Amino acid sequence: MTVDHAEALTLLRDGDLEIEGRLVDASNATLYCGVTLDGVIAACVYKPVQGERPLWDFPDGTLAGRELSAYLVSVATGWDVVPPTVMRDGPFGPGMCQLWIDVDETVDLAALARSDHADLRRMAVFDAVVNNADRKGGHLLPLDGRVRGVDHGVCFSADDKLRTLLWQWRGLPLTEEAVEVLSRLRAEMEGPLGDGLHDHLTRREVRATVRRVDRLLASGVHPEPSDDWPAIPWPPF
Repeated sequence: MTVDHAEALTLLRDGDLEIEGRLVDASNATLYCGVTLDGVIAACVYKPVQGERPLWDFPDGTLAGRELSAYLVSVATGWDVVPPTVMRDGPFGPGMCQLWIDVDETVDLAALARSDHADLRRMAVFDAVVNNADRKGGHLLPLDGRVRGVDHGVCFSADDKLRTLLWQWRGLPLTEEAVEVLSRLRAEMEGPLGDGLHDHLTRREVRATVRRVDRLLASGVHPEPSDDWPAIPWPPF
C-alpha cells in the first residue's frame, strides 16, 4: 500500500511489527517486516541495536542512531535521499525502522552508479555532509525515475571516511541548488536539526558535521578522494 511521508512515520513508529524474513546479505541483523496500524499495512526494515556487529572505528550500539541521523539530514535538505525512518522498540528491542522501498529490478546499478543522474549528484553532496563511509552501488534504490539511498549506519564519524562510488563530480563546482541547500542546512544545524543529531551523535561528531558543511560552502566544489584512506568501499556492490 502506498502511504505519504507523514503517514509512513506514524505507521513505522506506532504500528505492529511482524518479522517476515531476514536480509541475509547484510552484515548486521536486518529484518524484513510487515507493519500494520488501523488497517494500513506496509513493508519495512527493522535493524535492532542488539543485532549490530561491533566495528573497530564506530562505537558499539550506535549504528541505528546514525541511520536516523542520516534521515534527519535528508529531511533538512529536502532531497528525500533516505526513506522515512524512526527509532522504536521492536521484537528484539530498540532499533531503526525504515520504510521498505521496492526498486526497479530492470535498472543496471553499475551503469546507474556511473551516470550523471541529478539525484545521484545530490546524494554525493549528502554523503559528503554525513561522511558516508559505505556508499555501495547496492545501496541505491531506483524507482520511477528517482534514486534514493539506504544503509547509513557508518556515517558521521568525526574522522574523514568518505568512501563512495559517486566520484564522477569530484572537483566540479557545486550546483546553485546544492549551495542553497547547504546554506540552509548550516543554519538549521544551529537549531532543531542540531538538537536532533545530538540525541544520537557525540558533540564531536556534530561539530565535525558542521565543519564539513562549512568546508563544502567555502570550497564551492565537490570533494576529491583522499590519499589517506580508500576512496571506494569494498565490495563496491
